[in-house]
Amino acid sequence: MARGLRPLAGALLLLEVAAAVSFVHHRYEEMVQALFRVQSECPYVSRVYSIGRSVEGRHLYVLEFSDYPGIHEPLEPEFKYVGNMHGNEVLGRELLLQLSEFLCEEYRRGSERITRLLHNTRIHIMPSMNPDGYEVAAKQGPDSIGYLTGRNNANGVDLNRNFPDLNTFMYYSGEISGPNHHIPLPDNWKSQVEPETLAVIQWIGSYNFVLSANLHGGAVVANYPYDKSQDQRFRSHRRTVNTPTPDDKLFQKLAKTYSYAHGWMHRGWNCGDYFADGITNGASWYSLSKGMQDFNYLYTNCFEITLELSCNKFPPEKDLERQWMANREALVAFIEEIHQGIKGMVSDENNNGIAGAVISVQGISHDVTSGDMGDYFRLLLPGTYTVTASAEGYQPQTVTTTVGPAEPSLVHFQLKQDVVRKPPERKASGTRMNNKTLQKKVVPRATRRGTQR
Repeated sequence: MARGLRPLAGALLLLEVAAAVSFVHHRYEEMVQALFRVQSECPYVSRVYSIGRSVEGRHLYVLEFSDYPGIHEPLEPEFKYVGNMHGNEVLGRELLLQLSEFLCEEYRRGSERITRLLHNTRIHIMPSMNPDGYEVAAKQGPDSIGYLTGRNNANGVDLNRNFPDLNTFMYYSGEISGPNHHIPLPDNWKSQVEPETLAVIQWIGSYNFVLSANLHGGAVVANYPYDKSQDQRFRSHRRTVNTPTPDDKLFQKLAKTYSYAHGWMHRGWNCGDYFADGITNGASWYSLSKGMQDFNYLYTNCFEITLELSCNKFPPEKDLERQWMANREALVAFIEEIHQGIKGMVSDENNNGIAGAVISVQGISHDVTSGDMGDYFRLLLPGTYTVTASAEGYQPQTVTTTVGPAEPSLVHFQLKQDVVRKPPERKASGTRMNNKTLQKKVVPRATRRGTQR
């Protein structure tokens, strides 16, 4: 009897696998079902959560992969993929659903590479940031998709032009030695952004993301910051003014990792354009204000690039399998790029983690901060660096470390508390520092990640 059931069980298994890897466009309900199906197939290493709702009330769902879903483990970096920011650019949405199923299936199969990735990285996948725009685009049908139909959200706003403009502040403040990281938001920022943008800003402020990619369509190139040109003379005009970040060489390496792992992006000639190595500085291509990748770099610890993945913004279903095979290795290889540079703990003399400590690398004018538990992550190319950790109320500590081409180097900091000496008492009249005042001075003010001071 058991032998007779084996062919049936095998057939059912094949049907299940076929359903899991079907290459079709997923409307909102189908996308949600796909995410929860993956979670049910890999319940011990995944969870689904929502970061908020769109204008029309659709959830902005995220699928997380980790060996401890829902928990940040010290020294385990956080990664994110965001797709379908423009509702009519849909390939990223489908690729992220395929990636989710692939990670689950490979983990269940016992793949050493994927198991190591899921055990050492906390991966967050948002297939659609603009589900309302997608529904508008999808209703047009495959033969009548307008180039801009469904691009914006339900309020008609381009979400990739909707983040607070921190570039202008940074370009100005840079001339007067202003902040180069975690630039504060304007007081009225919440009234200036859309619900989807607000949800994403709160999301990236709640997780200490280290590396990220935003998936688009309409070209084939890996685009890295800055997106906005520092040259303000040509505002509102397309121009080619290369505007690099202090981490320009690192960003180029990250972009090349994706382009050379991709089926054809690295060749350069795509969609009538040519990009050497399949990469470009965003502002060198054309200047974009209030974009998401620049916002990530200037407001958080996250290094984000933008991936343009197809000439056709809404490719037909018959092309989806070919596109998946072209992007599969690149999607995995880019996640693995999070494991480079240095990482470690910043703690006090009692081994308590210090949140909001600033990690500075000599020669690179862009800092990162430690997370809630005191752990930090600083992506760096191979080389020797002088690194300083500092925090309010503590003496800074500087070390020299060498970064190799493989795993990140562990560099821990243990900061000593500043000693505020009591001034000598005067016999004549004067101001005396009492114990309450002294205590107030030596106790550090706890900050979450340096975002509010």
